[in-house]
Order: sequence, then structure tokens, then C-alpha cells
Amino acid sequence: MDIEEKIREIEEEIRRTPYNKATAHHIGKLKAKLSRLREEAVSRTARKGKGFHVKKSGDVTIVLVGFPSVGKSTLLNLITNAQARVGEYQFTTLDVIPAIMEYKGARIQVLDIPGIIPGASKGRGRGRDVLSVARNADLIVMIIDVLDPQQRRIILEELRNVGIRPDEKPPDIKVRRKKRGGIQVSATIQATHLNERIIRSILNEYGIHNAGVILRDDATIDQFIDVIEGNRVYIPTLTVFNKIDLVDDEYTRGLQDDVPGSIFISAKENINIREVKEKIFEKLNLIRVYLKPQHGEPDYDEPLIIRRGSGVRDVCGKLHRDFIKKFRYARVWGNSVKFQGQKVGMDHTLEDGDLITIITRR
Repeated sequence: MDIEEKIREIEEEIRRTPYNKATAHHIGKLKAKLSRLREEAVSRTARKGKGFHVKKSGDVTIVLVGFPSVGKSTLLNLITNAQARVGEYQFTTLDVIPAIMEYKGARIQVLDIPGIIPGASKGRGRGRDVLSVARNADLIVMIIDVLDPQQRRIILEELRNVGIRPDEKPPDIKVRRKKRGGIQVSATIQATHLNERIIRSILNEYGIHNAGVILRDDATIDQFIDVIEGNRVYIPTLTVFNKIDLVDDEYTRGLQDDVPGSIFISAKENINIREVKEKIFEKLNLIRVYLKPQHGEPDYDEPLIIRRGSGVRDVCGKLHRDFIKKFRYARVWGNSVKFQGQKVGMDHTLEDGDLITIITRR
């Protein structure tokens, strides 16, 4: 029996098994086994395939994911400097096409990957190689045919099957392996999905018989397995429904209710393209800070792009490692300080539009 047959067999057993307190530990064991087999299948495909390798550039990277002929290449041409081939037939894009979208001072690398199809995560249409590109993205933009909204559900499932967790945050769980002492579980919350028996059955499937487990989140069985695997990536997504020139407003409103925060465009008719750029910038959580030399004028033409929540240390690191080594203090003007020109340290958190001067030792 090959790996794919084993995977299908376990998936079927999980579907047949009713979930209750008595079966939870068995289902946990089956899901752990299923996860291990999927990882083995992915690694085998990775060894066989050439893969897609794209050098990162710009401040951040986004990946356009969608079915063939959904309009990804047309959108890429509209929001970037690319000139990708566009056609009314499937698989126009046969390789990863990189381009740069410049918006509000940010240089955002946009990767248009070949269209995926159902079963991509299992290797169909080089799907695993294609989807692996998305694992390194800061944002995944899903382009969905407005006349076939089920594409979104399929894409999310395919992403999950290659270890991507769309719009999720890593669960706060610590698993520390030990040489002896068995499995010890403690929790700072009321766990409703996991108990010691379930945790033991999952850990045993991974050959872990001595470990300390701390639960600080009410995590599910799947989330606990993700922590054990240790190779999941947690990436935000943006859903873009294309071809709205083919539907009416009532149809669009229904989809808006189903997928809050989504964007509706027509790449062909150039409708709502600026809104896509704005939403991408917003979802990436980017802010702009401006640099002012100690005895010079501020540079408002080229802002430094950092993530919201970043601080003076991040700015220093982006400029040059010597700024961290020789840092004395910084002066900041803007919304992040109580008074303008305030003297701050490396741990000070910056806000959009702040002006900063870094003072270093000679």
C-alpha cells in the first residue's frame, strides 16, 4: 500500500468514527498518523521535483493564488510593473512570475504562481511545488471567480494540506521533551478539546514518551498536532472576487456577507484595482517612518517601511547593523511620543508617519 492509499484509508476511518469523549483519543491518534503521512508525501515530492525558486526582493512578499484562467495575470499587470502573458485558456502561467507593486512608499513583491487545481496538495499539476511558494509569503491573495465561489473553500483546503494555516495564529502551547518522567500536562485555561489521554495518544504516535506540556490556549487536536510538527506557517489572506462585471449588486452583497473583508473587482474592466492595492497594504500591517539626519532635513520622499508594532531597534536593523552596535538614543516626532522630539530608547514602538533621528556613538 503506497502513502496516498494509506492517507485515504485513514481519512475514511476518521470520517466513519463518531466524535465523542470515548473516541477523542483514537481520533487524535489517527489525525497524528495522517499528519505524519502527509508530511512524508510532501517531502518525497520535494525530493523528486525541481521546485520553484524565487529570490525575495522589496519590503514584503505577497503571492497570488487561484485556479487557472481566473485572472491572476491580468491583475498582476494592473497592480505592478509586470507584463505577464494573458489568455482565455488554462495554464497561461507556467512558472512563477515576480513583479513589484509600489504603493505608499512600499515596494511589495508580488508573485503570480501557476494556477492550482483540486488535488494540488497531493501533487496534481505540480501542485505541491506551486503551493510551496506561498509558504514564504507575508500575505496570500486568493483570486476567486465570482461565478464559482466554491474555489475559495478548495484553495483554503489545499493550503492547509501543505502546512499553511490561513488567517490563524500559532496556539500558545509548549512541549518540552525530557529524558524521563513520562508525560506531564498542565494548563492555565479550561481545555475543552484536549485532555491528558488525548495528548498522550498523539505524543506516543510521534514516539514521544517523556515530555512536559503546557496549554495556554484552548487548542484543538489539529492545533496540538501542528505544534508537534513544528513546521506550520501562519499567513494572513485576502480574498479577491474577480469578474464582477458578469454579476449584479445583489449577488455581490450575498458574497460579501459570506466572506467579510473581501474585495470585488473586474481585472478585465479595470474596476476597483486601486482598492485592491489599498487593502493589500492594510492587510500587510505596514507603516511608514521617515528618517531625519541629526543636522539635516527630513527625507519625506523615501519612507522606511516596517511592520506595525515595530520599534526603533527594527529601524536600526534595517539601516545597518552598526546602528544597533553604536546606538545611544533616538529622537522621535509623531503620534508615538508624548512630546515632539522626545528622546527614546531601542524598545520604543513607532507609529505610522513618525519621524526619527538616530544618535550613535562615534
